[in-house]
Amino acid sequence: MYENPRMQPGAPRPLTQSQPNPFEGAFYGAGSGLIRGDLGTYGEKFLGSSSEYVQSNCHWTRITEPVGGRLSYRPPIYDINAPDLYIPFMAFGTYVILAGLLLGLQGRFSPDAVQWLFVKGLLGWSLQVMLLKVTLLSLGGVEPPLLDIVAYAGYTFAGLCLAIMGKIILSYMYFVMMPLACLCMGIFLVKTMKRVLSAEVRSYDSSRLHYLLLFIAFAQFPLFSWLGNISLNWLF
Repeated sequence: MYENPRMQPGAPRPLTQSQPNPFEGAFYGAGSGLIRGDLGTYGEKFLGSSSEYVQSNCHWTRITEPVGGRLSYRPPIYDINAPDLYIPFMAFGTYVILAGLLLGLQGRFSPDAVQWLFVKGLLGWSLQVMLLKVTLLSLGGVEPPLLDIVAYAGYTFAGLCLAIMGKIILSYMYFVMMPLACLCMGIFLVKTMKRVLSAEVRSYDSSRLHYLLLFIAFAQFPLFSWLGNISLNWLF
């Protein structure tokens, strides 16, 4: 019914032109501006606009800056690799709560027991800080920020919480979780102290360093055993 006329050979073809879209330029300009402006700014804030972010996150080293003629660590708000006290404080509070719960399940809970567990935890934390501080001072007088040492020592309670939770769930799990927590904490402190020393001290006695790091690692076993023994006695 409808016939499509065929083009005759040699006849000029009609030119077809697309209608210009008045919104195309506006959308393109807005989209490119959004990518270059807002998303670019967000990417710089998230990933960093220089090699400082790549260096600090690939090597897990603290960022230093010259202050008063010597290098000093940048504040934690400007250094993503700076240790913080959030996890240590939360782990310490959880340790006291779990220890009180364990005493309650054993029928030995009392308000004085919670106070004793709090003091015992603080004493163990202080012993860990003293151990790390003395070790660093004996290897060339290294003086890292005190709060950094407190944060490193406070991770002790993260492993203790796991061990106590295992004892609450199944008593035999305590004998598996406790040595594992001691081993993990020992490896963490050895690697951390080596990193601190490599950043602070140019030269030190390597053989003495190895002995002191081994002492730190093995010292975790009696410390964890004392803090993990939930009782109302000073020793065991």
